[in-house]
Formats: sequence, structure tokens, C-alpha cells
Amino acid sequence: MPDVMQVIPRTYDLILWLVPRLKEFPRDQRFLLGDRIQTLALDVLCLLIEANYTKDRSALLRQANLEIEKLRYLIRLSSDLHYLSTRRYQHAAERVDEIGRMVGGWAKSERPRRITSSGEARG
Repeated sequence: MPDVMQVIPRTYDLILWLVPRLKEFPRDQRFLLGDRIQTLALDVLCLLIEANYTKDRSALLRQANLEIEKLRYLIRLSSDLHYLSTRRYQHAAERVDEIGRMVGGWAKSERPRRITSSGEARG
């Protein structure tokens, strides 16, 4: 289970950083785009916690990856609309990419390993 002990706290930390930034969005977007970003980030956290306590994690990790991808695009849109500064966008994008890599690694470690005819294990 690579990075499982790190990915949940990293996601939690991203949310702690994001929430105050979303409160700075223009009022009309705070309740549309900002709320959507916050909900996606919280959904990712919940999916990761659930995956940590479930035997069959594959579907939950796939869903978490999908939510992370949506989060990436909405954060990018926030930057393009100038609701996030370039520096803040860069910080958020780096954190989301890091979390995405960790979830991808965790998902990869959950895949059943196949044994080839030569006896080698392949993922």
C-alpha cells in the first residue's frame, strides 16, 4: 500500500489550504465554482478514507482518480478566470498532481499480479 499513509493527510492539507482561497472568489462564483471545487476535494478525501478501510479498493481508487482529474480542471479554470493568482494556481496544481500520483501508485499496487510462462510476476 504505497503512500496510503501520506495521501490522506496530503489531501486533507490541500483542503485546509483551498477553503480559505475559495472564500476569496467573487461572490457569484464562490457558490458555484468554489463550492464545486470544495465538494470535489472533500469527495476525494472521503473516497480515499473509504478505500483505506475496504478490502476491494480498485473501484474507489478509480473514482478518486476521476474526481482528482475534475478537480485539476476546475482549479485551472479558476486560474484562467483570475480567481486564483498564478502562484496559488501553481501551488494547488502541484499538490493535486502529487495526490494524483500517490493515488495512481496505490491503485497500481492493488492490481492483481499475473505470472508469465517464465514464472515472472507482471503487473
